[in-house]
Amino acid sequence: MIPPHGGKLIDTTFPEEKRDRMLAEAKELPRIVVNEDLAKDIENIGYGIFSPLDGFLCGEDYESVVHHKRLRNDLPWTIPIVLNVSREELKGTKDGDIIALADSHGTVTSLLEIKEIYGFDKHQHALQIFGTVDSAHPGVAGTFNMKELLVGGKVSLIQPSSDEFQRFRLKPAETRVLFNEKGWRTVVGFQTRNVPHIGHEYVQKTALTFVDGLFVNPVIGKKKPGDFKDEVILEAYATLLRNYYLKDRSVMAILRTEMRYAGPREAIFHAIVRKNFGCTHFVVGRDHAGVGKYYPPYAAQEIFDEFPDLGIVPLFFTAFFYCNKCESVVNEKICPHDQSNRIDFSGTLLRGRLNAGEAPPKELIRPEVAEVLLKWKDPFIE
Repeated sequence: MIPPHGGKLIDTTFPEEKRDRMLAEAKELPRIVVNEDLAKDIENIGYGIFSPLDGFLCGEDYESVVHHKRLRNDLPWTIPIVLNVSREELKGTKDGDIIALADSHGTVTSLLEIKEIYGFDKHQHALQIFGTVDSAHPGVAGTFNMKELLVGGKVSLIQPSSDEFQRFRLKPAETRVLFNEKGWRTVVGFQTRNVPHIGHEYVQKTALTFVDGLFVNPVIGKKKPGDFKDEVILEAYATLLRNYYLKDRSVMAILRTEMRYAGPREAIFHAIVRKNFGCTHFVVGRDHAGVGKYYPPYAAQEIFDEFPDLGIVPLFFTAFFYCNKCESVVNEKICPHDQSNRIDFSGTLLRGRLNAGEAPPKELIRPEVAEVLLKWKDPFIE
């Protein structure tokens, strides 16, 4: 099986038999409350989803990631995983201290051994990671709202959170066992933040033609207004897989993290994460992880040229559409017919039909999936 990124699957979780003792000891430690998305990324560190990271980036790694898209040891890594805090929150703490990290309910979930406290340049962070300093970009807006300090150090996960999506959660250690049990030597990962339309199905099944198994891995976490809600995405995909996919050739599990909308950089990050889950291949489509008009349509594919050492094979797909003459999903490389015969997989069209209470055309989405979407009164994030 493909090795994890960096060669070792990280596990920073406390053994269950030690958790009660650690929680009791944590009551005496300084405490920082983290938001829901950061709490998810703490779990991603703990379970090895973000291997080789065993904690939040320290200064040298942070600067290397921001400016060179690699950790200081030259391993590809494109998105800074950082703990952002204010001076007030760190009052009385120093390098070498151990602090407790708690969720928004005040429940301690993990410990952080502080290795370094450092400042950073928000302007450079935004420009390098998102390619713009336009505050209309959600990632840039989030950057400019960050607090003044970053804290690096090893994270130890004491207890994970639970949510309504528990049955869709698998750790890399579990997916690797599952893929092996299924006899999959090659696995293609598919990243999504949307409900599935016929075009997605076309891409997934085309990719599956060349490998042993398909790993559908929706992102569950903070998204921008207008995106579909997490529960809608999962129910729609469960319906599609149940009705149109071979059960021994496809698996779905979630990735609990926020969308950063970092375009090309996020495409590399998403590929690394799926490599840790055990995927050998990863689908990269048009405008992967993009938002608005900030990135050229195929920038997220072109960036892979910078990473011949990534260790996972990208599968690139051009724009696709339904052709009435071909009577199938096609792309510009194979369809000779003009625009008048095409039905584009338009999010605007889909949303318009759903908001009007009308089923989208069968050329756009499976009837069973459309039925799922229509039952939701408010399927979109406001």
